[in-house]
Amino acid sequence: MKIEAQTPEEYIEQLPEDRKEVIIDLRKAIKENLPAGFSEQISYGMIGYVVPHSIYPEGYHVNNSLPLPFINLASQKNYIALYHSGIYSIPNLMEWFKAEYPKHSQHKLDLGKSCIRFKKMNDIPFALIGELAQKVTVNEWIAAYESIIKKA
Repeated sequence: MKIEAQTPEEYIEQLPEDRKEVIIDLRKAIKENLPAGFSEQISYGMIGYVVPHSIYPEGYHVNNSLPLPFINLASQKNYIALYHSGIYSIPNLMEWFKAEYPKHSQHKLDLGKSCIRFKKMNDIPFALIGELAQKVTVNEWIAAYESIIKKA
């Protein structure tokens, strides 16, 4: 599902009705819990939470003109996706999330490398997503990112 938007609000406006409330609630859970320093913007055609160049001037190594991505939120064709770079790159965060998820949802965790897929819109663990959002500070994310990039 390709959405052309300049702001998160424009992104949400273009969603089908059955997706709007879910994205609004996920966005709220993230924004209310995300540590200071991250910035919300449209990133890769999705709602994104990034480390701005004012904090991390090096930007994203794949394209230095882009800020360092952290979390993205998207309405895909068959599911809502939450892309969390920390889950992919911080092993103890992944372990924590996998252990906590069954306590918050009736459905099996559908997880890719950094993508959490929600196919059942009525069983999204918003409180758990808020908790996940607060687990990594900007400085912790930069340190984790640099440790991975410098190894490569």
